[in-house]
Amino acid sequence: MKPQTSSLVFILVLSFSFSVSWGSLSSILDTTPSFQTFITCIQSNSVNFTTFSQLIFTPGNSSYLPIWEYSANNLRLVQPSTPKPSIIVTPTDESQIRTALLCTKQSGYEIRIRCGGHDFEGISYTADVPFVMLDLINMRSIDVNVENRTAWVQGGAVLGEVYYAISQKTNTLYFPAGICPAVGVSGYLGGGGYGNLVRKYATAGDNVLDVRFMDVNGNVLDRKSMGEDLFWALRGGGVSNFGIALAWKLNLVPVPERVTIFMVNLTLEQGATDIFYKYQHVAPNLDPDLLLRVQINSENIGNTTKKTIRMLFHSLYLGGIDTLIPLLDENFPELNVTREICEEVRMVQTSLLFAGLTTTTPVETLLNRTAIPRTSIKSKSDYVRTPIPKSGLRKIWKKMFENDNSEAMVMYTFGGKNSEYSETAIPYPHRAGVLYQVLKSINLIDQESPTTPTSLRRLAWLRSFDETLEPYVSKNPREAYFNYNDLDLGVGNATYEEASVWGERYWKRDNFMRLIRIKARVDPDNFFRHPQSIPVSSTPLSDI
Repeated sequence: MKPQTSSLVFILVLSFSFSVSWGSLSSILDTTPSFQTFITCIQSNSVNFTTFSQLIFTPGNSSYLPIWEYSANNLRLVQPSTPKPSIIVTPTDESQIRTALLCTKQSGYEIRIRCGGHDFEGISYTADVPFVMLDLINMRSIDVNVENRTAWVQGGAVLGEVYYAISQKTNTLYFPAGICPAVGVSGYLGGGGYGNLVRKYATAGDNVLDVRFMDVNGNVLDRKSMGEDLFWALRGGGVSNFGIALAWKLNLVPVPERVTIFMVNLTLEQGATDIFYKYQHVAPNLDPDLLLRVQINSENIGNTTKKTIRMLFHSLYLGGIDTLIPLLDENFPELNVTREICEEVRMVQTSLLFAGLTTTTPVETLLNRTAIPRTSIKSKSDYVRTPIPKSGLRKIWKKMFENDNSEAMVMYTFGGKNSEYSETAIPYPHRAGVLYQVLKSINLIDQESPTTPTSLRRLAWLRSFDETLEPYVSKNPREAYFNYNDLDLGVGNATYEEASVWGERYWKRDNFMRLIRIKARVDPDNFFRHPQSIPVSSTPLSDI
């Protein structure tokens, strides 16, 4: 594949098709000087302005709002009051990306880059300042090379498209990435990225071989020309802090033709507290071929007002039932896994199952970005390094009972291969010693907006729940996952002190300081910025 010239032009919906002439563009609602400068710049620097103009949308276009909303995956942020782009650009090739980038700089706008639109705080598609949103939805070609065990993936592809493309070539290779098929590849890799194969093959960022990247001046670089420092930063330090990812070269990893999945459903009345306590001690040390994921939520018992905790243990095992059952009988018999609840499937079918579909769902569904209903959530993350005592677990359940059953926690087991990597191997630092990651969320899907009394009560509960967990999670810093961005941690990057409040939680101090040094070299004027972007410090780091 030649990422710089190949693309699959995605037609959002036929009714989105919209031809914009120079005359209509110049009469659109936004007539600010910066807008006129942007359009004049585009016209002056485009080989075919008529074609390019059809990929530019402003609030005066009938297609503008549907395009903005299409990949805005957190409905909490899809509100009439949400600040939206002044201009949306949906390029189909690298030359258009370069032109849009340089014209955005020249016209005085900030820029946001959207791939899948799954960032939890909507940073890729909303801002409190005038901005151009570069939507890479048309840049999604994928070239899988089975012989070399690699794939080139353009920056606008989503994980489901990657999984589908691999499955059409082989059942014995896969890419160790996340479970949501609509997550954008570039944002995901830019945060390091963990998933169901993290214990076997570490993070997705650890399995990136090369990247085509456009810097702030429009130069296209690869791993060799950018150097190892920048290549390091792009695989966990947030690619949009530094520039635009055009395409990624991925290392595909071996998987069996058939893998095994199972699910165990438990409540407190069935001994869930004791079993989870045992999980903390056992799961991180199990065979790396086995991944256990636990989803926890409160619910009412029948039609009563009495509450319980429900736990769903989901598992993926890189092997057959005949070897899985003895492994669990020896190490975790309390889970009571039997052959009857196990199923052997192809790896691509597990991507359907963990996305909330069934293993019999057609694999083509992975190409449908709207197959998984959008959510309306607020989330926070943590890492547990010491098993939570049973007394602590009971305090956590009690706190969950105070909510209205709109919450959920997901625990992802770590250990295995991920623990073999240094905290500084890539910017993603959550390595040896982490037992499991915790994702805490509240659901607002039944609310009209995040400002209803019920929404505000749930949000307040989540923040107080975060305090309840504090004694039981990592410390100094209290680690958080960059891809689960959380503006509650703090915003602003005018100084190191201001940015370190959230930056050291995402990356830890050594990685954060290295990212700042790289940022100063690659984007010294801080063009690529947002409320939690890597700062360009005026203070020498040696003085910090």
